[in-house]
Amino acid sequence: MLRLGQVIPGGGFALGIVFFYLSLLIFLPLGAFVLYASGMSGESFIRQVTDYRMVHGYMLSFGCALAAAVINAVFGLLLAWVLVRYDFPGKRLMDGLIDLPFALPTAVAGIALTTLYVENGWLGQFFYAAGIPSAFSAVGITIALIFVGIPFVVRSVQPVLRDLDGSLEEAAAIMGAGKFLTFRKVVFPELVTPLISGFALAFARGIGEYGSVVFIAGNMPYETEIAPLLIMTKLEQFDYQAAAAVAIVMLGMSLLVLLILNGYQHYRLQRLSV
Repeated sequence: MLRLGQVIPGGGFALGIVFFYLSLLIFLPLGAFVLYASGMSGESFIRQVTDYRMVHGYMLSFGCALAAAVINAVFGLLLAWVLVRYDFPGKRLMDGLIDLPFALPTAVAGIALTTLYVENGWLGQFFYAAGIPSAFSAVGITIALIFVGIPFVVRSVQPVLRDLDGSLEEAAAIMGAGKFLTFRKVVFPELVTPLISGFALAFARGIGEYGSVVFIAGNMPYETEIAPLLIMTKLEQFDYQAAAAVAIVMLGMSLLVLLILNGYQHYRLQRLSV
């Protein structure tokens, strides 16, 4: 009996290429982190990664990335819904603009966002008038992460929403369910898995984002210094061991969050298959 994996010949060779590719692009760089950090004593490692400045950087990076991912999950779902369910002038243009953060150099995005959200900027003047410092603050960092993260959510949800069977919604309407109940009981359960995937991707991108954040953050010690900036600072000082130590902590925390999200997705898929 022919198994699915045997449809394409040379499976063992293809598998070897995949492992070689992953080793070259993922495992070797991760191993380099460990190699550099291994030259530090345990006490030095703990002291380095638990320094108050570093801890503040972790909290700021993860807090802003989480806030941006949550906002993107809400508005990304809304954007995907509008692009799939409605027809309006400029729809194709809007759909194309969703991918702009992918194509735009991060430094250009950072400069543009800073120009817009400083106190006398086109948008920043309204934030500052309301007492909200939109630049050189955690708010500005979150805005930048929203900008770079929104495509992940939209592009994760959009194809699933497009392929949903409309007959299920029609059946719910015939049985007397209102629009909100139909969305909550029929549509939204199908979107949870791609929504979590988009959230995870946006969150992961936000944690490591540097170029678009470094300009609008202001980089004030103990206030707006993100963890990737602290890593860059250590590298500029040729302190590769300290940079690797901070990177390992960031990597470990990111993997933990992603494992939790993936575990929840697996749990949902198992429940749906029962």
